[in-house]
Amino acid sequence: MSSDPARPVPVRHQDHGMWLAQFTGQVLVVCPRCGGRALVAPLPGLAKAPYFSALLFQPRRLTCAGCGAIADWTAEQRGAGLVGAVPGGTEDPFFRRPLWLQTRCAGRILWAYDERHVDALAAYVGAGLRERYASPTMGMFARLPAWMKSAKHRNEVLVGLAALRALARRAAPADRSDAAHERGDRPRHHGSMLFRGGAYEGADRARKRARRGSRGGRPPAFDRDA
Repeated sequence: MSSDPARPVPVRHQDHGMWLAQFTGQVLVVCPRCGGRALVAPLPGLAKAPYFSALLFQPRRLTCAGCGAIADWTAEQRGAGLVGAVPGGTEDPFFRRPLWLQTRCAGRILWAYDERHVDALAAYVGAGLRERYASPTMGMFARLPAWMKSAKHRNEVLVGLAALRALARRAAPADRSDAAHERGDRPRHHGSMLFRGGAYEGADRARKRARRGSRGGRPPAFDRDA
């Protein structure tokens, strides 16, 4: 019997074609009023999206628990269809607010939408064996920048993701990362994401229910920060 120590089994990651759009259900952003953490989520009362790409067309509401700021977003209507949001970059796909989860890493900016997104990235980056079972055309992991996938930066990226995970649990303006500011790197609409059928089904009813349940009535306006 050999006395050589057994080699550790590499951590395995299986990519089944997860899209970035799947993490747009909840997006943590910098509040436009107080600079603290705000949440962008589907308008209350809407039915659950039947498929994940429908998340890019659902009416959204930005809310800040710290200062009470509220704003609504609806997809642009073009003819008989809706033009969906396009995810990617360091701004949220709907209000174009800077993402709350941003940090400097390996000379670049590491970002995520929420803690679930951070966990998915960490599982991929930390794996020594990565297996792909889907087309890389739209898959999130295949489209990550090379520096994030490099073994040379693995430890640094994992440390950065741990910092984002901790940041997701903080909300005060003083907790805002110095990397969380506007860069204008959000992808532009490319015309291929069109939801046929007119206005989003149930949006008006959901908006009325949400207004009845709020104390302040009409949502307050707010200014964008510099």
